[in-house]
Amino acid sequence: MDTSTISSSAEATAPRLGPAPVPAESAASGHRADDVARLVVKGTDQSGIVAAITETLAQFDGNIVSLDQHTSDPAGGRFFQRTVFTLPNLSTVLEDLRRALDARLADFKLDWQLIEAKKRKRTAVFVSKSDHCLLDLLWRQRRGELPMDITMVISNHPDLSEDVRPFGIPYFYIPADRESRAEAEARQLELLRGNVDLVVLARYMQIITEDFIEQAGVPIINIHHSFLPAFIGAAPYRKAKERGVKLIGATAHYVTKDLDEGPIISQDVIHVSHRESAGDLQRRGADVERRVLSHAVQAHCEDRVIRDGNVTIVF
Repeated sequence: MDTSTISSSAEATAPRLGPAPVPAESAASGHRADDVARLVVKGTDQSGIVAAITETLAQFDGNIVSLDQHTSDPAGGRFFQRTVFTLPNLSTVLEDLRRALDARLADFKLDWQLIEAKKRKRTAVFVSKSDHCLLDLLWRQRRGELPMDITMVISNHPDLSEDVRPFGIPYFYIPADRESRAEAEARQLELLRGNVDLVVLARYMQIITEDFIEQAGVPIINIHHSFLPAFIGAAPYRKAKERGVKLIGATAHYVTKDLDEGPIISQDVIHVSHRESAGDLQRRGADVERRVLSHAVQAHCEDRVIRDGNVTIVF
């Protein structure tokens, strides 16, 4: 890799984060984080699924902490369930539990995942020049509000490297524009490969190609203002002011090959009036973007989001 266009603050002198905080679900119930797991299930709704899951967990002395489920239609609709449970010495029996679930759920033809709650999502954050979403994620991670580890920040501008340095997280500057996109994405993928479980676009102002999405091989979450597609291009808040909008908001969604049309995870809006200037709208919009993105990232990292086609179930 040509490092002449990549800078890193990996050697920052700021202290590293301390031990990972205990996940909220296990902390609230007084259980060791190492003994908490999540089972996430989706498939065609049919009789007996919940019983099969709970009976299997009971065979291993698992204790259910919370159970959320949803069906789109009791008569052959889509079924979704997220179960949080504790199991003493989880790590030693995890593979046995996987095999038992695989055998017990085989006839239902379900898609399911068994996830240890202690395993935090390794996350890369992509950013351009706007700092509000990036710094909010860094701050929330440091406070233990987000169960993830930001392993790197990647930007097509060097502007925010000094803001990231105090957090002790590597900052990689990789110039990217329409002409250099292929080369930039190749460098980005080299950094990501095998090192992350999630990519977050925190106001990264470059189009992500279909090839990048496929090669990254991990979920990608994007945040944008909810004016799209009404006010596309530059200066959306000025355009919104000129149209006299009364609501502004933000949308966080998974990235797909269809630009800004991926499954939606979180949205929010606030009321505005003629009194606010374009600058006021932009500042208030940044607040909504921060809130919506952090909510979406937290939901994903806690395995609360189940994707089903172009929709999501968020427990």
